[in-house]
Amino acid sequence: MSETGPVSTPPPMPAPPRIRLATPADLPTLQAIERAAGEPFRALGMAPIADDEPPALELLDGYRRAGRARVAADAADRPAAYLIWDVVDGAAHIEQVSVHPRAARQGLGHALITHLAHVAAANEGLAALTLSTFADVPWNAPYYARTGFRILGDGELTEGLRRIRREEAAHGLDRWPRVCMRREL
Repeated sequence: MSETGPVSTPPPMPAPPRIRLATPADLPTLQAIERAAGEPFRALGMAPIADDEPPALELLDGYRRAGRARVAADAADRPAAYLIWDVVDGAAHIEQVSVHPRAARQGLGHALITHLAHVAAANEGLAALTLSTFADVPWNAPYYARTGFRILGDGELTEGLRRIRREEAAHGLDRWPRVCMRREL
């Protein structure tokens, strides 16, 4: 015992998430993560987002086969979050990053984005990360801004980002304000 009282041991730091390539067996779990991650949108009056179908297994498998599907796995090696990405106009474009609500606020999304930034710069020679997202959803644009992304003005959109925005509008996502964002690597 010290003169000031008992010495307390701080709680152990949580282990960093294990980021790995998705496997074929993971793909149905990724769909379940997507469904669960959509539910919080319901509370914001965005039920169509909550009700949207997750990416098809064939689409997810295409990302997996291309090496562009990563998961953040728990201690039992079960995916708790995932990220899929494309190359769009010289940038790694985050097509989707989703975290199961039970695993929210544990840094899994940030870990996946950080991992992608490293892969994009070191292995792919890309200059930036890009994404499109809802402007006013707290866990969308405001979150990404805290992780180093900035909102792009209309004049900064590349042709690939314009195409993505047209596809999103055709899918009905423009019912709520959306933005494209970029993070330099």
